[in-house]
Amino acid sequence: MKATIKNLNNEDVGEIELAEEIFGLPVRTDILHRMVNWQLAKRRSGNHKTKGVSEISGTGKKPYRQKGTGRARQGSLRSPQFRGGAVIFGPVVRSHEHDLTKKVRKLALKTALSSKLADGKLVVIDAASADTHKTKELATRLGALGLTSALVIDGANLNENFVRASRNIPMIDVLPEQGANVYDILRRDTLVLTRNAVEQLEARLK
Repeated sequence: MKATIKNLNNEDVGEIELAEEIFGLPVRTDILHRMVNWQLAKRRSGNHKTKGVSEISGTGKKPYRQKGTGRARQGSLRSPQFRGGAVIFGPVVRSHEHDLTKKVRKLALKTALSSKLADGKLVVIDAASADTHKTKELATRLGALGLTSALVIDGANLNENFVRASRNIPMIDVLPEQGANVYDILRRDTLVLTRNAVEQLEARLK
């Protein structure tokens, strides 16, 4: 399948052939859902923690005698029913990571790329470069392309001026090809690939 290559001035500068096995797959929402869950679980710090009975500071003495007070029997002031007491079955420090096979992760990235093309939200540009690091000029050029929420994926080496100029534009993200991932692709409305990015993604995913 062919796609038109544009430049940052929204002019057509050629065509590129997109691999059917990467950009033409059926959209599997179940695969995308599994991948996004895996990514979000993997980046959770898991440092939530509450104190159990054994960790609460305080005496282990029985607060009052078992019988004859008219009150409910108690064995410790560190019990959960008392103020400052323990939390029962509360969260503990742990990892939220779970396994997802490489095969599924690779399929999910291909599916995300295919879904953007199927929705008409894939734009291919010749290069993501800027002559200056000033935000205003780049914002104007991206506006001409109709990009208000976009992820720009370039080759392995990013243009420093382009990265610095785009850093202050809301809803515009820039990643190198090796950082392309399903979550970032789906969280922005439009996916913008450079010619280099297309070639490197196809080499990586074929």
